[in-house]
Amino acid sequence: MADADPKIEKAPEAVIVEPAAAETAEPRAKRSWLRPLLLFGVPLVLIGVVGFFWLTSGRFASTDNAYVQQDKVSVSAEVAGRIVKVAVRENQRVKKGDLLFEIDPAPYRIAVAQADAAIANAQVELQTLRTSYAGTGADIEAARDRIAQAQEDYVRQAALMKRGFTTRVNFQAAEHSVEQARAALQSAQADAAEARSKLATGAAVPGENPQIASARVQREQALLNLSRTRVYAPADGIVSQADRLQVGQQMMTGLPAVTIVTSDLSWVEANFKETDLNKMRVGQCAEISFDAYPGLKLKGHVWSIGAGTGSEFSVLPAQNANGNWVKVTQRVPVRLAIDEKSPRALIAGLSSDVEVDLRNQCK
Repeated sequence: MADADPKIEKAPEAVIVEPAAAETAEPRAKRSWLRPLLLFGVPLVLIGVVGFFWLTSGRFASTDNAYVQQDKVSVSAEVAGRIVKVAVRENQRVKKGDLLFEIDPAPYRIAVAQADAAIANAQVELQTLRTSYAGTGADIEAARDRIAQAQEDYVRQAALMKRGFTTRVNFQAAEHSVEQARAALQSAQADAAEARSKLATGAAVPGENPQIASARVQREQALLNLSRTRVYAPADGIVSQADRLQVGQQMMTGLPAVTIVTSDLSWVEANFKETDLNKMRVGQCAEISFDAYPGLKLKGHVWSIGAGTGSEFSVLPAQNANGNWVKVTQRVPVRLAIDEKSPRALIAGLSSDVEVDLRNQCK
């Protein structure tokens, strides 16, 4: 049967051979371009990655030990007294010159009145001195008249003594009268000099009596203390720690009462490892991100590099002169200026991440 019908045997062979050839041709075509890609593409990618890391290695210095800083003004009372009014609350925004709180002004008004009374008293004493000085002039003239009269009596008694018409007692009495008149003149002249010296003015306040000048200074001090009973904001900012202000509380001089955070200027205090400072310079570009605002990145630059490590300015500096010394990488504070206006409020103390480009100078 197979020899009688050869077409039936050949036909299946043709159908089997053609699909096998097509299937083997496609993988060969794929392998023809995949092999060069693997041979050259993968090494090129590896070379590119290695080159990128080699070129960028050591270019950036970064740290997450960084925090937002803002100027903080601690406001305290310059005079002591009881708080009678509180004009602000916690986290309130204030302008420079806004009233913060007021201390009882009554004792300081009394001090002003006492200073006014002291001025009036000094003015009365000055007028009394002027009157006394004017009186000393009359006393001097009277003393001189008595001297002249006593001198004439003495001359007359001396002439009578020579003629024997008077006694020695009368002559001595006339002589004693002359001496008393001269002593009275010296006393009047001394009183006049004393009154003149009391009316004199010093070089520090020429033209004004020292007692009156002292009383005026006391009045100015009393007025200054009275004005200080009202405490105003020294700068624009946000009120913080206002809970310490309570009506009726006794305020002490110099005791911090409230804090004003001036949010107009913010910067970042970043503590870099000392090993990162070799190539760091003032003015290098920086990128700042914040833990509180994911996705927010601001541009900045290195403003200044600290003059000492953090441990040097701590309350208890490390003492390394002992046998148990262990070397620890120190941190150096670096201040970074923020060059962009933040769309979100920057709060003092926020944690941030800083990356400094050691090859790019911005400022």
